[in-house]
Amino acid sequence: MDRGEISKDERERGSRFAPVFDAAGLLPVVVVDAGSGEVLVLAWMNEEALRLTRQNGRVTFWSRSRGKLWTKGETSGNFLKVEEMLVDCDQDTLVIRAWPEGATCHTGARSCFYRRLDPLADDAEALSPLSR
Repeated sequence: MDRGEISKDERERGSRFAPVFDAAGLLPVVVVDAGSGEVLVLAWMNEEALRLTRQNGRVTFWSRSRGKLWTKGETSGNFLKVEEMLVDCDQDTLVIRAWPEGATCHTGARSCFYRRLDPLADDAEALSPLSR
C-alpha cells in the first residue's frame, strides 16, 4: 500500500489506492452480506490485516481488545469470503461485500447487528431482537 502523499483530488477521484489509517494505525471496515446486503459486522484493519485480506480473499481484522490479527472463521470455520471491496471518498473507510460461511457474530447470530434500538424508550428497555 502506498503511503506517499497525494492530492485531495487524486485521493477522491483517482485510481491510486492510498488508504488513510487513523492515529492508532487502523481503518474502520463494514462487512455486508454480498447476497442480501445485510450489515454483518463493523471491525478494524491495520495495514497487515488489509494486506492479508487482499492477498487471500478471507476477511482479516485487527482486534483492538486482544491486540492481534484475527481472520474471521479461523476458530469457528465461519469465514467471510471477499466478493468486493469498496473504498470511501477519503480512503479512510472500507465496505467489504462478503459471502459468510455461517454465523458472523461471536454470539452465534448471523450478524452482529441483531437488535433494534428504540430511540424513545428508556435504556432499560430500549433493545429488542430483530425478526428476520
